[in-house]
This record gives sequence, C-alpha cells and structure tokens, in this order.
Amino acid sequence: MTGLDTTFLVQVEIQETDGHGAALEVLRREILGRDREAALAPQVLSEFIHVVTDPRRFERPLSMAQALAKASFWWNATEVERTVPDDQVVSQFLAWMQEHGLGRKRLLDTLLAATYYRHGVTRIVTSNARDYRVFGVFELVETWEKAS
Repeated sequence: MTGLDTTFLVQVEIQETDGHGAALEVLRREILGRDREAALAPQVLSEFIHVVTDPRRFERPLSMAQALAKASFWWNATEVERTVPDDQVVSQFLAWMQEHGLGRKRLLDTLLAATYYRHGVTRIVTSNARDYRVFGVFELVETWEKAS
C-alpha cells in the first residue's frame, strides 16, 4: 500500500506547483482504479487544507470551501484506506523521535510515518523523500520535478 504525503495531494490539486505533472502521472499509474491501494491519514488532510488555502504560497489559492471539498473527496475515495493514529502509532512516533534524535521541525512527518508504518504502508509518494528516508522502512516515490 502507498501512503500519500501532503506534498503529493497539493501537487495533484494545484496546477501551479512544481511536480504537478509528475504527481498526476503517479496518480494515474499507481493509484486510480485500485481499490484501497492508497493510504491516507487525517493529519495529511489538515495540512493539505492549510497549505492550499494560503495566499502567500499560491497565486490562486483554494477557498476554504474548495479545500474542504477536495479533502472530503480524497478521504472518501474508493482507492483510499483510512489510517488513523492509535496508541501503537504514538509509541512508534515517540520511539523514532528519540532513536533518530529528531527535533521539533520533524514532529508532523514522524507522526505521519509512524501512522503509515503501523498500518502496513510500505511506500510513500512525496516530493520530500528526505523527510522519510531516515526511518529506513519505506520505498519512496518522488514526485518533484524542476520548473522549466
């Protein structure tokens, strides 16, 4: 199963992002039409909404209503398996933070990695592979491409 990172959802939904084309290709090739092939955690949706509505990041940010509709679409897609943090996830998160000596800027990515790991996710699609490489348990599918 492939875990979806926030950067992937942003790239798919916002055309002006670097990596939009690469993200759409990964979506077509590896996720669409495959029942429960993608994993999605609620923390990805909250970060997605935060990012895509930010007028400092995008020339044409989404309205809150648009962002919520897109988040709902992803959460309810037949391709998506919902992965929710539980006690084991929190224990894994805390262990990884300590084991890898991670600081405050790594909290969200580490919690997401722990969520996916405890739910059997083996791959993460992201444009920030470095955020997950440290854990050594995921195959990373990168969607970043340089702007032309």
